[in-house]
Amino acid sequence: MRGRRGAWAGGGALLVVCALVAVWVFGGDDEAAGPPDARARQYQDVDACLLTGEDGIKTGTPAAAVWEGMEAASGDTRARVTHVPVMGEQTAANALPHLNGLIQRGCEVVLAAGEAQTETVRKAAAGHPRVRFVVVGSGRGRGGAEAGNLTVAAPGDGVPGEVANAVRRAVKAAQ
Repeated sequence: MRGRRGAWAGGGALLVVCALVAVWVFGGDDEAAGPPDARARQYQDVDACLLTGEDGIKTGTPAAAVWEGMEAASGDTRARVTHVPVMGEQTAANALPHLNGLIQRGCEVVLAAGEAQTETVRKAAAGHPRVRFVVVGSGRGRGGAEAGNLTVAAPGDGVPGEVANAVRRAVKAAQ
């Protein structure tokens, strides 16, 4: 089939294929798909976000035990948990844009593990009174008094439990 007739037939076939692909990709009736999977976890609209060092939540990092506590609290509270590593130089100045990103994303609870991350959170907590902050460290920060929305979890073997309890309290306060 050459000429106009062939072009029209080819164009028509192409149009039919495109229409079928569009229906397949974009779906049809959503109600025909059935109910959602009953095993899927239904999360609350509360996000707990962890600011970590470059190695993230790998075993042996300061953030690993914090992540363990966050996951335990998520199971109880149904809060969504995520983590963001600070890439590059591990300084408070470099951690600040990452922290600001978590706050802009709407994290109701922000946790920090690592020296630079903890220092950044301690400095910024007072400026964000609606966000709950949890840091793993000892004593007070370098600025004296801590903000009222900041919880300090003592380092050591009890970190997962302390973090889980702190996240539970923070999620409850955020609701």
